This record gives sequence, C-alpha cells and structure tokens, in this order.
Amino acid sequence: MSTLIMKFGGSSVGTPTALTQVLSIVLHEQKYWDNLILVASALDGVTDMLLEAAYLAQVSNQRGYRRIAATLRTRHLAIIDQLPLGTAERAAVQADVDRLLFEMLDICQTVASIPTDTLSPHISDSIVSVGERVSARIIAALLRQNSLLGVAIDGIDLIVTNAVYGNATPNVQQTAQKVEQLLMPMLTRNIIPVVTGFIGATPDGKTTTLGRGGSDYTASILAVCAKADEVWIWSNVDGMMSTDPNEIPDARPIAELSYDEVAELAYFGARILHARMIIPLKEHGISLRIKNVYKPQLGGTLIHHISEKQQPSLKAVTTISAIGLTANRSGSVSDVAKLVDEALFQSIGAHADVMISSQSSSKTFLCFIVPTSAGLEAIDTIRHALSERLNTYRDEVSWEAKPLSVVTAIGESLDEIQGTTAQILKELQGVKVLGLAQGPSRCSLSIIVEPNTAEQTLRSVHDFIIKNG
Repeated sequence: MSTLIMKFGGSSVGTPTALTQVLSIVLHEQKYWDNLILVASALDGVTDMLLEAAYLAQVSNQRGYRRIAATLRTRHLAIIDQLPLGTAERAAVQADVDRLLFEMLDICQTVASIPTDTLSPHISDSIVSVGERVSARIIAALLRQNSLLGVAIDGIDLIVTNAVYGNATPNVQQTAQKVEQLLMPMLTRNIIPVVTGFIGATPDGKTTTLGRGGSDYTASILAVCAKADEVWIWSNVDGMMSTDPNEIPDARPIAELSYDEVAELAYFGARILHARMIIPLKEHGISLRIKNVYKPQLGGTLIHHISEKQQPSLKAVTTISAIGLTANRSGSVSDVAKLVDEALFQSIGAHADVMISSQSSSKTFLCFIVPTSAGLEAIDTIRHALSERLNTYRDEVSWEAKPLSVVTAIGESLDEIQGTTAQILKELQGVKVLGLAQGPSRCSLSIIVEPNTAEQTLRSVHDFIIKNG
C-alpha cells in the first residue's frame, strides 16, 4: 500500500485560488496513491495575529483581542464565501469557524480577567492552535464537496509531545500508537485525513505547539508513524533555492539534495523547512519533495539518500542571526556557554548551539546560533536575558554581547573540494571575517560577520556558487 503525506503551507491555503489549487492537486494525486494524508498550516499571518491576541489578553486589552478575532472571522469567511461549496458544507464550515474563534475568545477572556506579568505558555499554545484548526476544516469541506471523504483531525488527538510549550518535541512511539488507533482505520475506508500541523498535546491532553514551521515537523512524524513512502511540502516557491529569493532575486531552484544538505540549510536559516523534520525522514529513508502549489507540474526539489559517487559541489548559501560574546581576557568558556544556553531557553524554549569558540591568554570569543523558530525579536530578548545573567556572573571577567550574522555555504563533502575556503574568502574583499566553522556533517562552511556586511557576504558567496556550480 503506497502512502503519500502532503503538507500545505500558509501561502498555499491563504486564498481561494490557492485552495482551488490544493483541491486540484489532491484530485490528481489520489489516483496514483493508495492513501493520502494532508497536513494543513494556518493561513499566512494568522499565527502572528493569534500570538498578538494572547499578549493583548495578558494585558487585559479586551478591545484588542476582540478586534483580532473579528478580523480573523472576516478573513476566513470571505475565503469560504468564494469557494465552490454547497449550501450545507458552507454553513457547516462557517459554524466551525465561529465555534473555534468563540473558544479562543473564551480563553482570552479568562486570561484578561486575571492580569499577570507572564502568560502561561500552555495558554498561549491553546490560543495559537486555532489557526491550523480552522484551516484544516476548510480544506476538509472542500474535499467533501468534490466527492472525496475529507475529515479534519486535530493534532492534539494524534501528536503526543513533551511539555515544552511553544517548541515541543513529539514522542514518536506514543504518536505511532495514536496513528494506529485513529488514522489507519480511516485510510482503510478511503478517508483523506486533513491533520492540523504545528499542534500536539502532552500525554495528559494539554495543547502544545512544535515551534515556528512546525507543520513540516508534523508531516515528518506522521510519515514515520504511518510508514509513508514520501512527504511532499507544498509552498509558493519552485523548491529549495540556492538562497533566499527575497534577498537575491537571481536565486535558482535546486533539483536534488541529500538529507544532510537540507538539514544544514534548514538549521542555518532556510525558513522553508523546519530544522527538526529531517532527522526522522533520514532515519527511515522517506523521501521528501518541495513543490510549488501553483506549478505542480514541476519536479521541485527531491531530498533523499544521494550516492557517495556524486561530485562534491556548493549548492546554496543561507544567512542567520547569531549572538557573539567577547571578553578582553580569558574567561570560562564553559560557564558562559551554560549561561547563554539558560538565557536562550528562558527566552524562547530552545537550547543554544555554539557555532564557534576561541580562547587565548588575552581574549575569548563565543558565537551562538539563534534558531529561526525564535522569531524576529529573539536577538533583543536573548541579549536582555543574557545581560541580566552576566551581570551576576561570579567570574570577574567582563563579557560583551553583540549581534552577529552567520553566512553558510552548503554542499555535500565540502572538505573534498580543494581550495574552496580560500576561494570564498578571496571573494569577500573588504569584509571583516570574525570566524570560520565547518559542520561535522561536512556539508557546511560558515562565515561569521557583522550584521552590516551580511548582505554583501551572502551575495558574494551566492555569486561564487553560481559561477562554479
């Protein structure tokens, strides 16, 4: 029995045109696969709006969170009105939207009635989960209207996670039991489950979320638990690109990548994929494909095991934010690294990874990657938390923290390409390089620079890849 899991991102479900494309793709693919499982993201921008609503509830701004709920209702109902749905299906999905938004408002009202300096992460996850739950119901209704047995399934009923709210990790064994009990019987009855991405629940049923881009992670875990043959991620780009096309317009799609290459791309800032989704697929040999929902005829990017005979080459370059810490004389690297890890975990619920470190009798330098899941405000948040901790640090050494950027070239077996590092550095005329690091997978070469030279570095490395690709 062949099984395909298709995840549709926010950009591929955010308009009536995009949803019509989703329907067309499902109608086409269901002819070629025994089983289809869909994973749905929230519409673009909805998660951010829900996070804002949670914050407004925390500060008892009733008008603010009610305004957001009204805006979300208007947006979703406008899309539903333009979809080719029958009267009954339209009324049913409109009722679902109202019910879920009323549930969200009830939670916000409860929070607002008890003002607090900090919002419970569990409550925040419950509010944010509404976006995917609405989206899944719209897609399922669209399938049913077109003679497909679509059923919306909430991730809280399938994905069992730990209690790290906002960045939870699924328990694969317990999730597999849920999939066997709930999902597999549906597939035997030719039902197409539409599962909410991004959302899970602790063993005692408290709602969790899997971090930004977590719908990818949902698809990956479901693929392992359902023993899927492939996972397809649908977005609004032609596949994994040689760099971010929003920053460099002449970025080009990459036809094929190894698991290690795409894992490095995701880790070092390629926001099209969740960094943690790759390992489960690699461990079980499940192929991953990135495709454009508006150009389904294109092959996209195939991610799988690549033969060792492949010629080593540079394929892509990314950029990501980092924090650099410098001491004028040697300080305890391990102690400060622990402080940074604690500050990062306190701020965003994720652990810190040391990108590079150096220590001498006169100076110590550390550079920490800030995960893309942290959000745009992460640098300032983490620096504030870190400054508070360093101020009480028992060592007399004074550490200075400042934002940095890490520009990373990606390619299989980079250490086998003679002179690559020297050639890249030659391209960076006038750029102050603060550090270099090669990843243990042998797929990445990272260049640490100041933020004001990150764009120049990214462009220079991309030009080098295009010329030598």
